[in-house]
Amino acid sequence: MLQAYVRMLRRDAPGTLRKTVHVLRREGLDGIRRRVDFDALLPRRFRKDRYQKWILYFEPSSLTAPKVVAREIAALRQRPLFSVLMPVHNPPEDLLAEAIESVRRQSYPDWELCITDDASTEPHVARVLQDAAKRDSRIKVHRRAENGHISAASNDALAMASGGHVVLLDHDDALHRHALYWVARELDAHPDADLIYSDEDKIDMEGRRHDPHFKSDWNPDLMLSYNMVSHIGVYRTALVRDLGGFRSAFDGAQDYDLALRVSEHTTPERIRHIPRVLYHWRAAPGSCARDPMAKDYAHHRARAAVAEHLARTGHPDARVEVGYAPFVHRVVYPLPTPAPAVSIIIPTKDRADLLAQCVDSVLERTTYPGPFEVLVVNNRSEKPETFALFDRLRQDPRVRVEDWDHPYNYAALNNWAVGRTDAPMLAFLNNDTEVITPGWLDEMVRHALRDAVGPVGARLLYPDGAVQHAGIVIGLGGVAGNAHVGVQRDSAGYAGRARVTQDYSAVTAACLVMRRTVFEALEGFDAEAFGIAFNDVDLCLRAVAAGWRCVYTPDAELYHHESATLGVPSSPQRRAQFAREVEAMQDRWADLIAHDPAYSPNLSLDTPWFEIAGRKRAPSTSAAGGAGAAGSHAPSGSPSRSPTKPGTKSGTKPGTKSGRAA
Repeated sequence: MLQAYVRMLRRDAPGTLRKTVHVLRREGLDGIRRRVDFDALLPRRFRKDRYQKWILYFEPSSLTAPKVVAREIAALRQRPLFSVLMPVHNPPEDLLAEAIESVRRQSYPDWELCITDDASTEPHVARVLQDAAKRDSRIKVHRRAENGHISAASNDALAMASGGHVVLLDHDDALHRHALYWVARELDAHPDADLIYSDEDKIDMEGRRHDPHFKSDWNPDLMLSYNMVSHIGVYRTALVRDLGGFRSAFDGAQDYDLALRVSEHTTPERIRHIPRVLYHWRAAPGSCARDPMAKDYAHHRARAAVAEHLARTGHPDARVEVGYAPFVHRVVYPLPTPAPAVSIIIPTKDRADLLAQCVDSVLERTTYPGPFEVLVVNNRSEKPETFALFDRLRQDPRVRVEDWDHPYNYAALNNWAVGRTDAPMLAFLNNDTEVITPGWLDEMVRHALRDAVGPVGARLLYPDGAVQHAGIVIGLGGVAGNAHVGVQRDSAGYAGRARVTQDYSAVTAACLVMRRTVFEALEGFDAEAFGIAFNDVDLCLRAVAAGWRCVYTPDAELYHHESATLGVPSSPQRRAQFAREVEAMQDRWADLIAHDPAYSPNLSLDTPWFEIAGRKRAPSTSAAGGAGAAGSHAPSGSPSRSPTKPGTKSGTKPGTKSGRAA
């Protein structure tokens, strides 16, 4: 890399050198990394592997210098002792040795490695463990007389722990060299943390790292869909002991069960996420890292752990079903009997064809067991066929049509419409949507009735079946953009997130359900600042700021013909208004635009596909408490469809949608 950079300097020595010195003085080496065209400098074998590029140029830091490490550690206000727990049963000799060495090589020295040999039968295990204990006094080894499996062995290791926090390590995995240093830094800043987790990747038998999992901050609903904490998992020792340690009934999912139980006895602010890859999960033959179905029993026990967690947290009647794959879960919350009434509000202006398709699909396909009404709000329609449709729709006792005779303002129109209804549940629906899933309203109301939940969003598809909305990422495209735009309907998306229930910072109001009490507590949409664009994003962000979670469910599906009525902002007036609304978002939500807790700073804000960032963004370590959020798009429409990605359907230029469908 250095030689390539020197060649670049020679091509434009005076100018490049002056700029280099200026950047070095102001921003250090990180500034150089952000500016250099690293693709041109990469060894040819790495140019097609984005993660290898990321490792080479974004992961290195000044901490690789031993003197710098020592200085940083000396500056810590406290020096916690970490107890690394490692249950062992017949791992390959080389992988066991490598796992132990990954602890011994830690740049942070205050650790102890508590190893329990779970009655291994391979002779090399005892030899490797004995040699390791002789070489390093920080290594403790206990051998069980009989095999008790992973929870029993982990509990024996826990009994040896004297550190304030325990770190979980499998016998064939490896810690990043600075893993414990970064955890110590996090504890130095947040000494009350009870649970700390990091990003992770996989490592093959040749030692090549791949398949990184860049995680969100704490995301309670995602945690019920799968174990988003996983590796590295660091827990307050006293709390783990108070909870009885690991439970053998959940062997194979014992760490998932532990994380769920710990989450019940702490607060979101005391669950910390370090957005750095600190753990390397070994993709060995027979491992779940290589084949998620290698241990099918673990998935059954994981669902049992989720079910018990739900029972302990006030949802004893919730069902835990298999999700889109055996290793993910779907929680089905019960509807009360009778189910609450719902007012479905649909703004419209002409386009009778779209409105008829929307309302007919609601009336004919919706299987919701409770009463619902459809309130069509006419905003200055002019065409005869529209009024003929209104007359037809009024023949159904479930439909009302009322006029709102004011210049178009999506937020003000919906606020007014809410005042014309009295149902305890509100559903905001664009006139260019079409119901796919008969149980869409059941699914959304189930979530919206949960005390912790505010807005609930659906999965929206283009007419050709590609994803149009699967949650919103704040900061995407500059302000907010829809996640997973353009991926195929059956695609899981990044880490399964296109097809699992989770918390986002925001969801689109093209199809949004929430309790009336929540809407009124938030004083509705902000019609002054966000008349057309971003009103739904702003509403969701205010809900999250007030303590509610914003939930995306893929199990409510509708087609969205996206701003077919209102279109994109083309007139000078519309463009000027859109610019004002962009500025208002940037002023009001600057911190979230910089870091959305439901997204990762290691992922790109330029595309909606959760791709690895091509430019370094500050990996702000933050509390997971805000992961009930995420935003996606501008007005009540959604961002325009993104450009073609390999394996997805083609679409138009990426961008944020300019207006809601009226």
